[in-house]
Amino acid sequence: MNNSIQHTLSKVPEITLIFWIIKIAATTLGETAGDAVSMSMNLGYLVGTLIFTAVFITAVIAQIRAKGFHPYLYWTTIIATTTVGTTLADFADRSLGIGYSGGSSTLIMLLMISLMIWHRTLGTISVKSISSAKAEMFYWITIMFSQTLGTALGDWTSDTAGFGYVGAAVVFSGLLLLVVAAYYWTNISRTMLFWIAFILTRPLGAVVGDFLDKPISHGGLDLSRYSASLALIVFMLGCILIFKQRAAKIAH
Repeated sequence: MNNSIQHTLSKVPEITLIFWIIKIAATTLGETAGDAVSMSMNLGYLVGTLIFTAVFITAVIAQIRAKGFHPYLYWTTIIATTTVGTTLADFADRSLGIGYSGGSSTLIMLLMISLMIWHRTLGTISVKSISSAKAEMFYWITIMFSQTLGTALGDWTSDTAGFGYVGAAVVFSGLLLLVVAAYYWTNISRTMLFWIAFILTRPLGAVVGDFLDKPISHGGLDLSRYSASLALIVFMLGCILIFKQRAAKIAH
C-alpha cells in the first residue's frame, strides 16, 4: 500500500495559501541572506554566487535523491534558489554592467527556453507531474531562473523605474491579485497562472527584503540583514510546523 501511495504523490507540496505565504517569506529571506553574505560580509557578488551555487547544487541533489516530499528539504532548496538568484542577478546587473533591463531581458529568455525544453521533453510543465528525476531537474532549473529574474525585476522596478521599495511592493502585490482573480474567474491555464504567480512572488520578496535592510536614506528601514534573515527563518519554520503540508497528487 505504501508503494502505491508513493507512486501517486509528487515530491513538491500542494499549492495552497500557506505555500504562497512561505514562498514569499523564502524570497524575502533570499534577498536579505544574499545581501548579508555579499554586502555585510564584504565577500562580493561573485564569491557570494559561488557559495550559494554550491549550496543550491547540494540541496537539489538531496531533493532529487529523496524518496518523497520532505517539507524542510523542499523549502531549504527553495531558499537556496532565492539566495543564489539574488547574488547572481546582482553580479550580472552590477559587476558585469549588464544593467537591470539587460539582466531581466536575458533571464526572461532563459526562463522561456527552460520551460519550452521542459514541455517539449516531458509534454507538461505542471508542478503536479514532478515525480521523476528528469522532471525535478527541469523544475529546479526553471525555478532558479525565475528567482534570478525576480531579483532583477524587483531592482529594476524599485530603482530604475523609480517606484521605490514600497511602491514596487504595491505593484507586484497588485499583479498577484490579478493572477488570483484570473484563477477564480477565468479559464486561463492553471499551470500558466502558477508560473506567473511563482515568478511575481520573487520580485515582491526582493523589494520587501530591500525595504527591510536598505538605508533609510534610500527608502529602507536599515534593519540588520542578519536579524531580518533570522526572523524570516523562524517565521518559515513556524509555518511549516503549524501548517502541515502534504505532497501534491500526481496528475495522470
